[in-house]
Amino acid sequence: MMRFPRRILTLGCTAALVTLAACSDSGSSGGAPAAAGASEGSLAKAVDAGRIRVGYANESPFAYMDSASGKLTGEAPEVLRHVMDDLGVKEVEGVLTEFGSLIPGLQARRFDMIAAGMYVTPERCQQVIFSNPTYGIGSAFVVREGNPKSLASFEDVAKSDARLGVVVGAIEADYAAKTGIPSERIVVFPDAASALAGVQGGRVDAYAATALTVNDLLGKNANGVERAEPFTDPVIDGKDVRGYGAFAFRSEDTALRDAVNEKLAAYLGTDGHAEAVKAFGFTEGELPGDTTAAQLCEG
Repeated sequence: MMRFPRRILTLGCTAALVTLAACSDSGSSGGAPAAAGASEGSLAKAVDAGRIRVGYANESPFAYMDSASGKLTGEAPEVLRHVMDDLGVKEVEGVLTEFGSLIPGLQARRFDMIAAGMYVTPERCQQVIFSNPTYGIGSAFVVREGNPKSLASFEDVAKSDARLGVVVGAIEADYAAKTGIPSERIVVFPDAASALAGVQGGRVDAYAATALTVNDLLGKNANGVERAEPFTDPVIDGKDVRGYGAFAFRSEDTALRDAVNEKLAAYLGTDGHAEAVKAFGFTEGELPGDTTAAQLCEG
C-alpha cells in the first residue's frame, strides 16, 4: 500500500485526434522508449469504441469501487473522466488488479492504462511511460490558527523552540530526528486524533503527518487549528520525500500519453479540478506544480 509518501508538456502534434494518434514521442514526459513501428495504438481504439479500460487497485482515495453506487471513483478516475471526455471517450471502465500486478497487467494488455495514483519512479519508468503527475503528496503540519510560530517546515521547528507532535511509528518521527529536532521537543501521540487535540490544547505547536491525513483531520474537526501554508517538505538523505502520482501507459502508447498530458495541462488547478478531487482530501497543496514525468524518471 502506498504511503504519502506542472505538468508542462510541449507537444509537436496538437491538432485533431487523428493527428495526435500519429504523433511520435516528444520525449518531454520521460519513461520507457517507444516500441519501433508502434501503431496508432490505444488512443484511436478508445476513441472509436467510446471507452477505455483502466487498471486500478481499490485503494482510497486514489482509485476504488464505491460500494454504495457501484462506481469506480477516486482522484485518478475522476480526473481521467474529464480528460477522456475531452478526447471524445465517454466511458472509463475499471479492471480491479492487485497493486503489484498493475504494470504486468498493463503489459499483458488486460487494460489500456493504469489509473491508480501510481507514483512515478525511475524504476517504473523502465517498464512503462507516465503522464505528467496529477498530484504531489508529502507531509503537512497542523498548527494553531494563524500559525503563531510561523512553522512551514521541519527545519523551522528545529531552529525554534517549538514542540512537534508525531504519531507513534509514523515516518514523520524519522523526518523530525533527521532534520535536527531535539528528541525532547518531539512529542509522540498514540493516534492522529490525540495529536490533533495536542495542537488544540497547546501541548505541541504543530503536528506532522501526511498531507492527506491532515486534510482528513481538518475536514472533521478544525476548531482552532489550520494547515500550515505554505509548507516545504524535507530532503532526507539527499532525497525529496514528496511523492508524485500519474497515469501509466504501455511504452508504445505515446500518442495516448501525449493526448492525456495536453488535457491535464489545461485542467489541473482549475476550479473544476478542485471540485472534482476535494471529496478525496486533495487540495491546492497537492497540486504537482511544474514537476514533470521526465524529471521524476530521471530521479
